[in-house]
Amino acid sequence: MHPWTLYALEVTRDRLSEARAERLLIEARAGETGTSYFRRPMAIALAALSRGSAAAARRLDECVADDLGASLATSK
Repeated sequence: MHPWTLYALEVTRDRLSEARAERLLIEARAGETGTSYFRRPMAIALAALSRGSAAAARRLDECVADDLGASLATSK
């Protein structure tokens, strides 16, 4: 193949990639204006649930560690 043909194909591929990225950016910006009345409150609720469960897991880990430490201390 002629080098200019390869160059033209590469330029075309680059332009298509840039156009695709620009189109995705435009679509993402268009989605920002139409906020969902359901999605944001659900995200906040799920984040709170996640933080609560993480706090509970840490508290349980501390209790188990205390119980394990106490049981090992008495066995010495």
